[in-house]
Amino acid sequence: MSNKTIDNAIVDPKTYAHVDEFHRLFTKLRAEDPVRWTQPDGYRPFWTVSKHADIMEVERQNDKFLNDPRLTLQTVEVEEKIKQMTGGSNHLIRSLVDMDNPDHRNYRGLTQAWFMPPNLKAISARVDALAEKYIDRLEAHGGQCDFVSDVAVWYPLRVIMTVLGVPEEDEPIMLKLTQELFGSTDPEMARENATDFANTVTDFFNYFNALTEDRRKNPKDDVASVIANATIDGKPIGHLEAMSYYIIVATAGHDTTSSTAAGGLLALMQNPDEFAKLKSDPEKYLNGAIDEMIRWTTPVKHFFRTAAEDYELRGQKIKAGDNLLMCYWSANRDEEAFEDPFSFRIERSPNKHLAFGYGAHLCLGQHLAKMEIRALYKELLARLDHIELAGDPAFVEASFVSGLKRLPVRYRMKRKAA
Repeated sequence: MSNKTIDNAIVDPKTYAHVDEFHRLFTKLRAEDPVRWTQPDGYRPFWTVSKHADIMEVERQNDKFLNDPRLTLQTVEVEEKIKQMTGGSNHLIRSLVDMDNPDHRNYRGLTQAWFMPPNLKAISARVDALAEKYIDRLEAHGGQCDFVSDVAVWYPLRVIMTVLGVPEEDEPIMLKLTQELFGSTDPEMARENATDFANTVTDFFNYFNALTEDRRKNPKDDVASVIANATIDGKPIGHLEAMSYYIIVATAGHDTTSSTAAGGLLALMQNPDEFAKLKSDPEKYLNGAIDEMIRWTTPVKHFFRTAAEDYELRGQKIKAGDNLLMCYWSANRDEEAFEDPFSFRIERSPNKHLAFGYGAHLCLGQHLAKMEIRALYKELLARLDHIELAGDPAFVEASFVSGLKRLPVRYRMKRKAA
């Protein structure tokens, strides 16, 4: 494989939809070129960082490695279109993940309490009830369904929309826009043109403009009201920042969790001994299984960081202004960080995966995500008698946030306890 072929494969969305192909490529990079200068066709060059320890080294130094101005893989064509639309800015949205301190710290503080364990205890009964509702839906399908489109995408969507304050009847549009945004490089999910994701952002803005007006007039006990009425240093937050805050909560707040829920089920079906162990004692093994599902699937495949100063990383001379691609899925298969990393082990301990990031930008919603998956699997394991694949799984063609888009299953449920 030539250098150019490798560089192009690193950015190709199709690589991320073919799991074995992805892992062959990044296993080679970790062994031979772990901090690689990468110059793919149609993209600005960057360093590909593929090892666990190196990503941690970068992430813990958020004063030396910045989130702004480049955060995700975009073609030069898309970057130029964004600049034309924004008058020169690199960003259509400006959310927590785009920000550096002090803005990141201040904006994160607006909603952080909502996603911490003490507050989550208050909604745990509601989450449990929703998990039961969606396993009821599984049972109603009569023994065969697509676990992704029938269950996995809808359950975490309802949870986060409950927290955010979006009514249930608007969930289909939220799901459609999320899939268009994160799946903009997948022909099955994108709008007609690959650069039309900008129109998806506009549709999000239009929806949340109306929600903001409502919550300013009629504030409620939800995150939308917090965002709509938020102030920093005594001044209301900007319109772009408010709209972006809604979008990051509404999209990342469910898509990554659905990817873990579905990808975890596939991993369990592909590892029947681990599945049997989990079913034998869910109380004992479920927490460990959830962490392993998250490591295994790693829904957020990458973020960029930009060097604020010259730096040496694993012998490579990083120059100020250089961009570094943090490859989390690769880090979570790093042979130096995990024993037998290509084995799915529900008892893996320690499990220091980087699927939630590391350092200052550690995922705000990690506790909620784990609570949701725990509730869903607790209900599923209690009522599932047997499950198997009923067709070929398929993955989203996307290099940023991705997971299963189809998981056809055949199953048998136990009689529900009265």
